[in-house]
Amino acid sequence: MMQGNIYSMRETFGRLLADLGDKNKDLIVITADVGDSTRALYFREKFKDRYFNIGISEQDMVNFAAGLAAVGKKPAIVNFGMFLMRAWEQIRNSIARMNLDVKMFVTHTGYSDHGDGSSHQVLEDIALMRVLPNMKVIVPADPKDIERSLPVIINEERGPLYYRIGREYSPPITVGQEYEFKIGKAYVIKDGSDLAIIGAGVVLWDALKAAEELEKLGISVAVINLFSIKPIDESTIEYYARKTGKIITIEEHSIYGGIGSAVAEVTARRYPVPIRFVGATTFGRSARSQRDLLDYYNINYKTIIREAIELLK
Repeated sequence: MMQGNIYSMRETFGRLLADLGDKNKDLIVITADVGDSTRALYFREKFKDRYFNIGISEQDMVNFAAGLAAVGKKPAIVNFGMFLMRAWEQIRNSIARMNLDVKMFVTHTGYSDHGDGSSHQVLEDIALMRVLPNMKVIVPADPKDIERSLPVIINEERGPLYYRIGREYSPPITVGQEYEFKIGKAYVIKDGSDLAIIGAGVVLWDALKAAEELEKLGISVAVINLFSIKPIDESTIEYYARKTGKIITIEEHSIYGGIGSAVAEVTARRYPVPIRFVGATTFGRSARSQRDLLDYYNINYKTIIREAIELLK
């Protein structure tokens, strides 16, 4: 699962999903011709009779999963995030509207499919999924978060759920953290009193790096892992809005409708404070690495530091 000093998100997910299939006899994995790339192949190798490749037909894949859920099975869609968006109408009507127990696990999100360019880089999916009634939206920070959350989601959670991971790049952000995953709960990775950085996914590495550098300037920074985007932990967001009076959000997603918007909605209702948003504002492009793209689009710790200093003036 290691890639140099970086853990692979999709490897961790794929192997753990296959392990969970041992005790979950109703668990069925469905993909649209991307089983190898998403690492659903590990499930296929163990449970050939519970693995279905629908071909490049995401809309049929979603409706097939809905039918399985309607008769009591536990379908898990595994696909590229960008291409599952082709089936948003079916997700809305066949899964969310009917409140069916279908889990959607998507890889290659954000800029993680760096080599294939903007056609493969999904930066709008959180917005599209969180707008749907009944839909839960989960974004783990790293492979350790996948290990915490995936068994809970497969074994205990019911109803529609969208689970967003990347590809290879994943610094060990939450290794050593002691918390159990719960739907609707955010987690404090680092406490602080002058500023709160709230985000989800691999960019929390940049949040922690920014906090470290800001501490050298005498600025106390809290870093919040907003693991569950929907339902969202309003209490924790309000607590840090009141405690610090200033928030910066960071996400590997558009700032329009994404994590920053979700946090702003909470503070607007419960305790308004100044907020700065770090995230995407346009489509992506091809590059040699995901990290190159994060830096190119200024979704990094340097931008957080600059925004923090302006916010604290």
